[in-house]
Amino acid sequence: MRLHHKVSIVTGGGSGIGRATCQRFAKEGSSVIVAEINQQTGQETVDLISNNGGIAHLFSLDVTDPNSVNEMISETCRRFGTIDILVNNAVAFVMGTVEDATEDDWMRVFKTNVIGYANCIKAVAPVFRDAGGGAIVNIASVSAFIAQPKFVPYNASKGAVSQLTRCSALDLAADNIRVNAICPGSIETAGATKVNIDLGLDPVEANKALAEESLMKRMGKPEEIASVALFLASKDASFITGAHIVVDGGATID
Repeated sequence: MRLHHKVSIVTGGGSGIGRATCQRFAKEGSSVIVAEINQQTGQETVDLISNNGGIAHLFSLDVTDPNSVNEMISETCRRFGTIDILVNNAVAFVMGTVEDATEDDWMRVFKTNVIGYANCIKAVAPVFRDAGGGAIVNIASVSAFIAQPKFVPYNASKGAVSQLTRCSALDLAADNIRVNAICPGSIETAGATKVNIDLGLDPVEANKALAEESLMKRMGKPEEIASVALFLASKDASFITGAHIVVDGGATID
C-alpha cells in the first residue's frame, strides 16, 4: 500500500496506460480521480476500481480548457481535502509529415499533449505547495528523442513534454514538488492500434514488427508503465526529479 491515504489525479484515465495507472494506484491505497474527456470509458475505469474495493471518482475533463482543469482541482480538494499526485497522461495522436500537418493539426496536438499538461501542473502546483509537496508524473514517449516516419506533430509534442518536465522540475523543486517523466516505447493499447490503422498499416503485422525492435522481442503492457508511474509517485522516488525513465524493452538502447 505505497499510496495509502494519498489522493491522485490521472488524466486520460479511461483506457490504456491511464486506466492501468488508475487501477494500480487504487490497489496501492490511493483515492483516484479518473479525469477523462470520454465519460463512458472513464466510468468503466471507475467501475473496475470500485468493484475491487477501491475508491475512484470520474471527472469529465478537457485538459485544453483551463476552466475545466481548475474545476477538477477545486472539486478534488472539496471531496478529499488535498491532492498528492498528478499523472499527466491525456493524449492526442496526430501524425504526418511536416508537409502533411495542417495548422489545426499542430494546434490540436500541442493543446492536448503540451498545453494540457501545463494547465494541469499550473492548477495543482498551489495545492501541492500548501500541502508541503507533491509528485507529478508526465507520460512522455521515446518519440521525444527518436525520429519516426510521418510522426512529426506527435514527436514534436512529446519532445516539448520532455522539456516541460525538466523546466518544471527546476522551478518547483524549492516547494518539494517533484516532476518526472516516463518515456514508453511500443505499448499494447487501443490508441497505438488506431495509430497503425490510421497510417494504413495492418495492426497485427505492425505489432509484430514493433515487437522485433525490442530486445525483449515483445511489446510492453500498460501495467508495466503503471508500475513505473507508481514508483515515481511514491516515497521510493523521493530523491528523483527532472528524470526521464525509458520503458521500451531496450528498443532505443543504441
